[in-house]
Amino acid sequence: MPYEQARDELTELVRRLEAGGLSLAESLQLWERGEELAAICEDWLEGARARLAAALAREHKQAESPDAPF
Repeated sequence: MPYEQARDELTELVRRLEAGGLSLAESLQLWERGEELAAICEDWLEGARARLAAALAREHKQAESPDAPF
């Protein structure tokens, strides 16, 4: 599931939970789905952080090496 889809679904779940009026069973079901979606979002964000860190490390390494072709 793409990050944006998981984030949007999670936002909608939070809105529904905050609005209230749900049974305990419904609330628990939404909470469990929210936990799943939050984990998906966190995985995407961790991957993005790792990619950014790798790109910055490459950039830093290239800046330190004046003989680098690029």
